[in-house]
Amino acid sequence: VQLQASGGGLVQAGGSLRLSCVASGRTFSRYAMGWFRQAPGKEREFVAAISWSGARTVYADSVKGRSTISRDIAKNTVYLQMNSLEPEDTAVYYCAATERPYASVVPTTTSDFGSWGQGTQVTVSS
Repeated sequence: VQLQASGGGLVQAGGSLRLSCVASGRTFSRYAMGWFRQAPGKEREFVAAISWSGARTVYADSVKGRSTISRDIAKNTVYLQMNSLEPEDTAVYYCAATERPYASVVPTTTSDFGSWGQGTQVTVSS
């Protein structure tokens, strides 16, 4: 599967951004999707994930209550709406898809995902 992320940019603290990730190459609706981020000098970390059905979502504590992950099956797209952004949210954000379809548990680790997009930069100024 090919993943194309977009929507990053420069925003002031307290602002909002919506990231998008368009999937192509296989049946999008069968696979869980996730967002991860990586700041300079740090390891890639989990941000949010959504089940293949869209019924279940999981968030990292650092973004819980400020972010919403969703998916549009008709558009083969997963979104990450981020509000009340903080300078600590500055990172390259990556979308990812699982390799196995119909996962019963929403995945949250990098090893659970086999396909990755190219990343989109989010910079939050103070």
